Amino acid sequence: MSDSPTGIDRDPEPRPLDPDPPAESLRTRLWRHAFNLLPAYRGTGGRVEHIGAAWRYVRVRVPFNWRTRNGLGVTFGGSLYGALDPVYMTMLRRILGDGFTVWDKSAAIEFVEPGRDTLYAEFELAPDETGTLRGALAPGESTDREYEVSLVDEAGTVHATCRKTLYVRRDG
Repeated sequence: MSDSPTGIDRDPEPRPLDPDPPAESLRTRLWRHAFNLLPAYRGTGGRVEHIGAAWRYVRVRVPFNWRTRNGLGVTFGGSLYGALDPVYMTMLRRILGDGFTVWDKSAAIEFVEPGRDTLYAEFELAPDETGTLRGALAPGESTDREYEVSLVDEAGTVHATCRKTLYVRRDG
């Protein structure tokens, strides 16, 4: 049920973390380290913890520490959103390749419960999602796609959910 202006569920079911994520490759492991060194991302306090070899799975961790805590003693909402912001766009750009333009178009975040522990977000893109984009878009055509991701603690309790809208265009 949602009583939220964003339409995001304010009473979500627990979403436990995947205990066996897809394996990383050497290339995605290097990308993970580079991503975590980017000053703009590093400043959020978030860290990319895992990137599956095919870029279809990414796990992000937002630790609860002095860098991410606000004046009320809970995780700062800016750290939560900042850690989520570039991930779906980066995943789609890596999977679709140079023949596509992918941009963030809009986002809505719903803070469900204050975060007082390390939080995690798992991003997943199914092969049929990217296959649909490749098949449906002729050169010069574009579409908007919506994706949703939640920040959860180790028990799977949802603390925030973000809905992202991405613009995708086939170049040509």
